[in-house]
Amino acid sequence: MPLTMVPDPEHTHRPTGPPQPQQAKQILVVDDSRLQRRILTASLTRWGFDVIQAASGEAALEICREQHPDIILSDWMMPGMSGLEFCTAFRALSKDNYAYFILLTSKSDKTDVAEGLDSGADDFLTKPVNSHELRARITAGERILDMQRALSASNRLMGETLTELQRVYDSLDKDLQEARDLQQSLVRERFRAFDQGSLSLMLRSSGHVGGDLVGFFPINDHELGLFGIDVSGHGISSALMTARLAGYLSAATPDHNIALQRGPDGRTVSRCPATVIAELNDLVLTEMETEHYFTLILAVVNLTTGGVVVSQAGHPHPVVQRANGTVEQGGPGGFPVGLIFGMTYDRFELHLSGGDRLLMLSDGVTECPDPAGEMLGEGGLASIMGRLSNLHDTALLEALIWELGRFAGTDEFPDDVSGLLFEYSGSG
Repeated sequence: MPLTMVPDPEHTHRPTGPPQPQQAKQILVVDDSRLQRRILTASLTRWGFDVIQAASGEAALEICREQHPDIILSDWMMPGMSGLEFCTAFRALSKDNYAYFILLTSKSDKTDVAEGLDSGADDFLTKPVNSHELRARITAGERILDMQRALSASNRLMGETLTELQRVYDSLDKDLQEARDLQQSLVRERFRAFDQGSLSLMLRSSGHVGGDLVGFFPINDHELGLFGIDVSGHGISSALMTARLAGYLSAATPDHNIALQRGPDGRTVSRCPATVIAELNDLVLTEMETEHYFTLILAVVNLTTGGVVVSQAGHPHPVVQRANGTVEQGGPGGFPVGLIFGMTYDRFELHLSGGDRLLMLSDGVTECPDPAGEMLGEGGLASIMGRLSNLHDTALLEALIWELGRFAGTDEFPDDVSGLLFEYSGSG
């Protein structure tokens, strides 16, 4: 359709437009009239734009396949492919490179406008085109393009950041998986049989790694050391703390185990658990630069007599289940290790008869909450032990975890769960 430019009456008295941008935006002018293309191109070039022309919608679409114009001015009514059809095809073609699309038309009916917007047009100019209005619409289009491209750049940066974060997370997750395996390897044996009984251990972290540790160390032919540790907090720093503490109670290097000493005859014998914990408390405060503290239970079992010497440092009470199924829980409690220099700890004694068993658990069991937030507590643990009285060794510990999951309503516990079970068959 004929297109004429309404001249700017003030054109000769003021600047032709704002300063040219560093990189001129490209405008595609689409019109089947050569004259109208020349008129539009002259004004756009004078305003500092890089202009390309197309005589039809089909030709314009081919140009857009190779180039990416910033703004498109297209006549609506053209032979062959109309401006509306070109707009629809262009939007389908250009997924990532957005262009501001202005339709030039003599149509003003609201239905026509709605049809144009539905087809992907951003704006309309009514012919004959006013120079002021054309410049204003293009300026508005530039603002939208700048905002859209700034948003796209931010999205790209965000996507790149997320990709990098995912890479870092995957690397960290791999490292944490390896750390988990290493921590689990601290519990070298999950089951050990003795002539006088059997020992089973479990260690289950609430995350990749945790602050719990259980272990044992043979002392001599008739004594066995048992311990449970629960370092404050969770995660890597807690796990590193448990690894370091494991070295002080190691079965692999008895000469470095602070719970052991050499007797007058050169044989290895146990030290009083209360003395060991007090020494460990002062050692942590003087030699370890850490904000962590930990609870500890340390026991020495006499495999011949069934006597057990125990000391607690804030750890849950040991559980004794007698051969007849009754459950006993108790102890002085004590103060956690690594908080106050010079703390002293008490020792107390238990006695196991044939068929009795000793269970030492972390507070991840008794303090496990149900869906309403109520903790299992010692009473709930006693009930579970009563139901599991016919199970033994690792089967009992596995069933205990299952019962705990049923109580909590999930098998994802909020705290680490660890424990060891010593079943005494008697000296026979």
